[in-house]
Amino acid sequence: MKILFLFILIFHISQVNADEIYNLIKIPNLEIYKLKNDNNIRYLSAKGNFKIGVNKNIACDKVNINNLDTKFPLIEKNLNQYNSNFLNIIKLKYIVFCENLFISEINTGGIPDNKNRTLILDINFSQKYFERMIHHEIFHMIQNTHIEYFDEDKFSSFNQTSFSYAECSTCSDRLNLDLYEKTDGFLTEYSKSIPSEDMAEIFSFLMTDKETIKEKIKNDKILTNKINFIKFSLAKIDKNIL
Repeated sequence: MKILFLFILIFHISQVNADEIYNLIKIPNLEIYKLKNDNNIRYLSAKGNFKIGVNKNIACDKVNINNLDTKFPLIEKNLNQYNSNFLNIIKLKYIVFCENLFISEINTGGIPDNKNRTLILDINFSQKYFERMIHHEIFHMIQNTHIEYFDEDKFSSFNQTSFSYAECSTCSDRLNLDLYEKTDGFLTEYSKSIPSEDMAEIFSFLMTDKETIKEKIKNDKILTNKINFIKFSLAKIDKNIL
């Protein structure tokens, strides 16, 4: 009888916590995956499909828990590169796991939401780019909270005058995430879409593959200037982030 009571109590507490989190981040059908972490990140998983946003334009499917259990150590390893103070500064507290994430019918690996301190991650995103994707989306949260440090006009001025970014990331066909053999100021094709994506791509490599960055900047002055700009700007937020 005591065991049954304890089970009911734990279930009730868990449900209350899930309801409280819904009230904070406005995403339905979530359950707690892991709460206790050194950097105070709250990990949540989708127990059912959900649609949110303007005209329900963000959609994602429920998590296969075995799939999440397999991938979580890699996810946690990457998130543990950020301390709780830094995450608080960039307004990130909740990570929501789901599968097959779409925004306006476009498949994406992650969607940052500074207002609700939340990052939605698709655990089915391409394994080849998965770790970079995590840091790429975190950079968007960094820039969104410190837009004054990441002036896009200044950043764009490092490019050759003949180059122009697209009007928006979704109206660009520059989508490939593979590392360029010859960079000429850009690490990937996606870097050429818009300035914020260019910065996010550089940041993702800085967080996951510093040796590649060191090699690429040897003969690329444009890329060197861009990296120095990002490092200088990040140091204003946290001198130890890189």
